[in-house]
Formats: sequence, C-alpha cells, structure tokens
Amino acid sequence: MRKFFSYIRVSTLRQGQTGTSLVEQQAAIERYAQQGNFRIVKQFEERETAAKSGRPVFNQMLKCIKQGQAEGVLMHKIDRSARNLRDWADLGDLIDHGIQVHFVNEGLDLFSRGGRLSADIQAVIASDFIRNLREETRKGFYGRIKQGLYPRPAPLGYLNMGKGKPKALDPIRAPLIRRAFEMYATGDWGLDALVDKLYEIGLRNRSGNKVVRNGLSSILHNVFYIGLIRLKEKGEIFNGIHQTLISKTLFDQVQDVLSGKNVKKVKHHMFQFRGKISCGNCQKKPSGETRKGHVYYRCHTKDCEQRSFREEEVENIVEGFLGKLAFNNEEKTSFEQYIKAESDNIIDSTETQKKTLKMQLEQLKERLSKLTDGYLDRVIDEVSYLEKKNSFILEQKSIEEKLAKLNGDGKEVLTEAIEFFRLVNNAYLSYKTGNMEEKRDMVKIVFSDLQMNGEKLLVKPNLPFSIVAERSSIPSGSPQLAAYPTWMKWAIEYFKNTHL
Repeated sequence: MRKFFSYIRVSTLRQGQTGTSLVEQQAAIERYAQQGNFRIVKQFEERETAAKSGRPVFNQMLKCIKQGQAEGVLMHKIDRSARNLRDWADLGDLIDHGIQVHFVNEGLDLFSRGGRLSADIQAVIASDFIRNLREETRKGFYGRIKQGLYPRPAPLGYLNMGKGKPKALDPIRAPLIRRAFEMYATGDWGLDALVDKLYEIGLRNRSGNKVVRNGLSSILHNVFYIGLIRLKEKGEIFNGIHQTLISKTLFDQVQDVLSGKNVKKVKHHMFQFRGKISCGNCQKKPSGETRKGHVYYRCHTKDCEQRSFREEEVENIVEGFLGKLAFNNEEKTSFEQYIKAESDNIIDSTETQKKTLKMQLEQLKERLSKLTDGYLDRVIDEVSYLEKKNSFILEQKSIEEKLAKLNGDGKEVLTEAIEFFRLVNNAYLSYKTGNMEEKRDMVKIVFSDLQMNGEKLLVKPNLPFSIVAERSSIPSGSPQLAAYPTWMKWAIEYFKNTHL
C-alpha cells in the first residue's frame, strides 16, 4: 500500500472543538483511502482560516512531502486546501514534480490537462469567494462601527449585550475601572503599584486573575471609556453609542501622566512639603532630609547657593497666608447678597454659552464633512485625514461634555462659588487640624508653587485664591467702599469662565 498524508481544515477554533467538520472530512478521506488502496501514515489538522497563506500545519505537511515521507496527500475538497492562490501554487508545484494530490470530493485527475484545468478554475473560484466574503465582512464591520456599535468583545468594565446592541456597563468592574483612572490621574501611582492596589480592592480580568501591567496600560489608553471607538488597524476614531464611563477631562489628565507631562517620582520618604517647593535659582524640586530631628528642604543642584528651609519655617509661612484668606463678617454678608443678585446673570450666561457651544458643534460637524469629502476626492491623503478626523472627534466629545454640564440653569456655578468661599474661609482651620495628607491636599489646592528665593519663601497661590489674597490692593476692595467688591466680582467671573 502506498503511503499518504491526510490534510483536513476548519476555519475557526470553535468549529474544531464543537463542530463535526473535522470528523466528517476525515471519514470521507478514510473511505477514499480504502477504495484506492492508500495507507494514511500521518494526519494533519489545521484549525485556522485559509484566507491567508502561511498556515503552519499546511507548511509542515508540504515540507514532509518534499522530504519523501509520503508519496502524496489526500484532501477533502479544493476549497479546504487552497482558498488563496499562493497555497494553490504550492500544491501545483508538488503536482508538477510528480507528487500525488487527491481531492476525495472532486475525484479529479490532476495529471491530465482537463483535470488540472478544472482544479485551477475551482481554486480561482475559491479564492474569489474568500475575497468577496472578506469584503462583505468588512462592510458589515464598518457598518456597525458607523452606527456607534462595537462588534468586538467588550473591554473590561463593559458587558456584551448581544449582536446589534451597544455594550453595557459592568456593575461590578465599571466602578473599579473608573477608580483606576481617578487614581492614576493624580500622578501618585505607577502602573505596577496600581495593578496591585486594584487587585487588592477587587478588580479581576475575565479569567478571574489580576489585571497585569500591559492590560492596565491598554485600559488607560482606551478611548472606549469616554464613549468613542478606536480601531487598532489604522487608529481611526468613531463616535460610539455606548454609555461613557469617565469624562474626557479625566481621560486627558491620565494621558498627561502616561506621556510624562504630570508624573510624580516614586517616594521613599514621607515629607509634608515633598514636591511642593521649588528652587528659584535652578527651578528644581528640593528634596527633604532629616537632620538632628528636624526636616530640611535643600536644593541638591551642584553649585546652587540657595539656602535650605526648615519644615517648621515653611509651615509658618503657609499658615500665615491661609490665615489672611478668612473673611470678616461684612465680607460674608456682602458675598451672600452678591450671590443672590448674580443668580439671573448666571442663568443668562448659561443660555448664551449653550448657544455658543451648539454653534461650535455644528461648525465642527461641517468641517468634518468637508474633510471627508476631501479624502474621498483624494485631495487629502489618508494619514492627514485620519489625524484631522480623530482630532475633530475628540474636540466634539469635549464640546458635548460641556453642553451636558449646562443642562441645568447654571446655578451649579454659584454652588461651586459658595463651596469655594467656604473652603477659603475655613482654609486655615482645616489645615491646622488636618493630618499630613490633608495638609498636602490643601497646599496643592491653594498654591501653584512655594518658591525658595534667597532668604525668602515666596507663596504663589492658584486662581481664584490669588484674587482673594490680593483683595486689599484691588480698587473698591472693601465692602465699605462698594456694595459688591471688585475682587468678589472677579472671583465669580473666574467660576463663570471655568464652569460655563
């Protein structure tokens, strides 16, 4: 009996595990072998698509045949062996060298001109079939994407809801994914430390294991969580209709940390003003060190002559500034009256801002439409098109988020202002009674920098704290001189510009 190999293939791993295709193909080959007096010395099974050449099992079989381990190969059908012309060319090369190839379903004599022509035609038809299938699949895939649906498995934090339906938030994992973004945005966490922390608080991947470093990095880069869909193949971004998990603002903060724009170094010691002080000479961040029971902040830059500051000295200066922020009774009364008087203006400003944002959104959509026309007319190359399109969609997401915040009547701005004035008024007491982390948070909120400058430590407050701190130098800054002090109006304008 002549020695032959058998080769069978299914398109997907699932077909090989649960389907009957492999069993049926092998049974047909074995019946053909018995009738033709062939002995199958080895079976080759492939569980990958034939749409692309380079199938490992198929290539291994060809190599073994060329080495003379068998006289030929038995296959079920032509379209099971070669659905691309390169693989068919490899088989044709074997046939040309006298290697016997039998297709049990077709029963063709491949050594005759007619049989070979018939097989060539069927191979071309099979190749065309797979190209058409790929094209139709691609059309369906992009059709779903353009509808805002993601046809691939849901990322961690979302659940698959079935074909034709948007992904839904996972009630268990979604809050933990949101927490991951919030924690990383602070710049206090490295990826490895955050991986361990998330595992500690309960985050698991779909296999029930820890989300590893690369997996967490992919999550933090994924625009799906802000309601968008990015295709890995070209990096193209589309609008999604699934519910957003985080805001674009938070997502942008995380990207800044990932790109190194807002990264904090690993801390080995806990000092109260660590990373909060800068050197006025070299702009470096002085490190804290303990000497004789006291903490000193000293610049370690070579040849820098800036003197060191003791922690108690820094704290006295911070407390002194915070103490000046508190309002007197007249200022409190004036502020309460101004908030009531400003309410109608805030509502008008909100409506004006809504109209402006809606106009910007329409203009952006028009620009996106013109960009697409330019790409279709081949005026714009694909790289430039994708870059500008992605930029437009991200900008559109930012505008939509701003509009969503303005769904109310704008009074949330006044609420923010009230909370701010309460924070300012209680800043000194909150700092004085807080623990180290609470004090560090207060310093971060109030100050943009604490700068060592020769013999002095200069405090640079954030807006609008600087407005409040300088209120005595602002014209009409006293409630005795004006019903509503200028500094108070400036502070409210800051909140309007920031929140509206």
